[in-house]
Amino acid sequence: MRARVVPYLFGLLSGLLTGGVVWLLLSPPRGAPVTLLPPPSPVPLRVHVSGAVQQPGVVELPPGALVEQAVQAAGGPAEEANLDAVNLAARLEDGDQVRVPLAAPTALTPDPSTTPAAASIAVPPSSPVNLNTATEPELDRLPGIGPSLAKEIIAYREAHGAFARVEDLLLVPGIGPAKLASLQDLVSVD
Repeated sequence: MRARVVPYLFGLLSGLLTGGVVWLLLSPPRGAPVTLLPPPSPVPLRVHVSGAVQQPGVVELPPGALVEQAVQAAGGPAEEANLDAVNLAARLEDGDQVRVPLAAPTALTPDPSTTPAAASIAVPPSSPVNLNTATEPELDRLPGIGPSLAKEIIAYREAHGAFARVEDLLLVPGIGPAKLASLQDLVSVD
């Protein structure tokens, strides 16, 4: 009986195998084909540039742009621009604002907006200012001493007592050797 079953099983398996191959070849493809899309194009940054530039306004820059590129896109800095006050290497983000300040007027180029009264404040006093008795407005009139530094001098005097010598100004925060040299002939400790 075995001799009759073996050819029968062989024929059955051969038929199933042949049918499976035919079915795979003739059946329609399954699933949808995969379509690869190109990467999206980057959206440009829109940055507002204001202050001391040739053409202030909103500029468009590529992603990852620097502040320097924004200033150049706004026509470049104006002559009176203070680029040292701006971090030109900073990266920008969409919606940022870049403000380029004007350079502070120097003693050689007076600010035209100052009034004669304001200009008289910067004139050094005709007689030396006594560091131990001077008021804040008197100290403020000294060149290079503004209201905050005048307050520092008075606060130091109140905390540590009278100045023994002019060089003791070096102990006041914000006063260094260069500022002391410019004040040397304008102050006293009488």
